[in-house]
Amino acid sequence: MGRPPKRTPGLPTKQQVLDFIETSDVPAGKREIAKAFGLKGQEKIALKKLLRDMADEGLIDGKKTAFHRMGGVPKVTVLRIVDIDEGEAVAIPDSWAPDDATPPPRLRVVERRKGPTSRGGHAALRVGDRVLARTEETGSGWLAHPMKKLPNQAEAVMGVVEIDGTGKGWLAPIDRRVRNSSPIADLGGAEAGNLVLAEPAGRSPRSGVRVIQVLGDPLAPKAFSLIAIHKHGIPHVFSGDVLDEGKLAAKLPLSEEHREDLRHLPIVAIDPADARDHDDAIWAEPDDSEDNKGGFRAIVAIADVSFYVRPGGKLDREARKRGNSAYFPDRVVPMLPEVLSADVCSLKEGQDRAAMACHLTVAADGTVKSWRFARALVRIAENVAYEDAQARIDGGIDGGEAPEHLRNLWACWRALESARHRRDPLELELPERRVVLDEAGKIASIAIRERLDAHRVVEDFMIAANVAAAKALEGKASPVVYRIHEPPSREKLIALREYLATFERKLALGQVITPGLFNRMLKDVADEDEKALVMEAVLRSQMQAYYGPSNVGHFGLALGSYAHFTSPIRRYADLLVHRALVDAFGLEQPRPKAELPATTGLSERDWTDLGRVSEAISAAERRAMEAERETIDRYVAAWLASRVGEVFETRVTGVQRFGLFATIVGLGGDGLVPVSVLGAERFYHDEGARKLVGESSGMAYAVGDRLKLRLAEANPLTGALKFEPAEGAGSAIEPRGKPLPLKRKGNHLVGKRGRPANIRHQGRRKR
Repeated sequence: MGRPPKRTPGLPTKQQVLDFIETSDVPAGKREIAKAFGLKGQEKIALKKLLRDMADEGLIDGKKTAFHRMGGVPKVTVLRIVDIDEGEAVAIPDSWAPDDATPPPRLRVVERRKGPTSRGGHAALRVGDRVLARTEETGSGWLAHPMKKLPNQAEAVMGVVEIDGTGKGWLAPIDRRVRNSSPIADLGGAEAGNLVLAEPAGRSPRSGVRVIQVLGDPLAPKAFSLIAIHKHGIPHVFSGDVLDEGKLAAKLPLSEEHREDLRHLPIVAIDPADARDHDDAIWAEPDDSEDNKGGFRAIVAIADVSFYVRPGGKLDREARKRGNSAYFPDRVVPMLPEVLSADVCSLKEGQDRAAMACHLTVAADGTVKSWRFARALVRIAENVAYEDAQARIDGGIDGGEAPEHLRNLWACWRALESARHRRDPLELELPERRVVLDEAGKIASIAIRERLDAHRVVEDFMIAANVAAAKALEGKASPVVYRIHEPPSREKLIALREYLATFERKLALGQVITPGLFNRMLKDVADEDEKALVMEAVLRSQMQAYYGPSNVGHFGLALGSYAHFTSPIRRYADLLVHRALVDAFGLEQPRPKAELPATTGLSERDWTDLGRVSEAISAAERRAMEAERETIDRYVAAWLASRVGEVFETRVTGVQRFGLFATIVGLGGDGLVPVSVLGAERFYHDEGARKLVGESSGMAYAVGDRLKLRLAEANPLTGALKFEPAEGAGSAIEPRGKPLPLKRKGNHLVGKRGRPANIRHQGRRKR
């Protein structure tokens, strides 16, 4: 603590209190102020009123344990790292309330180096770390000098407040993995039914939780996506600085002098009917050149985001932190501010737009013979929905012939399609659920999205451009952010082989594993139910795709080199590929505004830190995918909440020792069938065959079985469904195949030739 002030009778003046707070080298709370001025008894009560008056007058701010000058930061306080900007940590006060009217001050963390690999005697700081630090205000802003790194607080949990009959609060979880409610020690102003964020109130689970933020009505329109956004920590609010730079970038003039003028071509953007941004557009026409008879010339025009989002700027740092846009039924959390993502960068019909054009020469057999990249000026002929484009080709609109520019696209696609068939990429027909909302934000319908040729047309054009981008950069020895999909691991292949053996199908591991091998396997399955099972098993055997600077190919697409180039509005990886193309092919633009970074190519950090950036955007992609999937599950549960008690046609999608997972045919939404509702006998879990087997009856319930199940529960908050047999375990469930042949040998169940079956016991149902 700073030097004690000279003792004066009675209370200190307001200025004396301010001086003490400013000079104190420890948190200056009510106790420290009273001790410093020698206050006792009634004087402490008077001090409490004085501090309250000073807060009301706007002189001080903070809590009773640590005050600071209004608009400032305590001399010693706990900070939370919120960003790593060009290798330097940026922090905000850890106690800053999320709903404060003013944004928290940002402090630059100055770490004293004590060696070549250490900073200030502790490990390098990361986003989310908490530190106790001394602070100072300088002419260039606030600085923080870390004193020690603090243990991270337990992650905030989200739930709904419930009040029991005694008036005690409980936090009902919205995560289906958490089964029990937690007692609430501090409601923090929350009321019954509120969706809240809470944190542990103490070290012991018995301490319960305290509410730190009230989020509102959990069942209100748009609440389901908000739950996912908060749960996964997806950044969804742009700071004023980022928005200001976005507005400045949006005013950049488009010069014809340094761009190819393609505005005369009928380039078309084909997207979902509810698309909020338009990254890509396509054009093709027959090529009448002597060396490409029967072939095509094509252009894939992509929004030139790198022209607007410069490396090192505030927009760039925010986009890198988000990694990608996240799409929910009711909203988009964009990677870029809407002035760019939904307006200036978006390829809108009839508007002049900056584009990165990939020129392709496609042979008659679909081989891409050559490519060229250029910055261009385009004017999209039309934005058309997939369904409308398909209807025109099929003659369903106006009953007439489709316009020439669409017929040319389909003709070129037929060539690309033939090349795809020769390449034989992995063909998995996976249904995609689509939630349609009405104007009030309520669910109008949920259905499986129809798969059209129009989708395949756009996909094959995009794949051709992505391959061209990767190979073009390789030819220039330029860094590439590859989209990588590794072949299945041996462990996954062994598990797949064991599962296929339950269908009396073989998978030889000595051969070269290719996507075509899986395709042929699926073609050999005539029964549609069995094909769905094999397809799901093949999908589970696949590795997860990711981004990286070292190429190992894309197994699923059967491609040796592949990068993402076609969606820079919504993916940071594509933006990095665009910047690399700018450098590799000399596509830099003149600097139009001094307020923005000059280069539109790769920054020094992009060159030297591409591995870490790739890891970060891969993690952001996984985060968004999980949040999007959970949100759809919540919408499905909300859609079904009014239909509890109805019987549905379902298919088993998973088997665990505690029960089955089943999905409603044609709708989706996995729900649990607890083993306790299947009957009173003991059940055993055969992990290899993915079955539950009744000990006495031999009745087996396996992945793929068609079951008539009654919906017992539908929880919109967790997205969880629970089913039960419609008319008892035996009569309503008709499992596929024969009961598993098992017999007891000692304490084990064994299969053919006396080999132990990989089966786990599930206890008898509680009566």
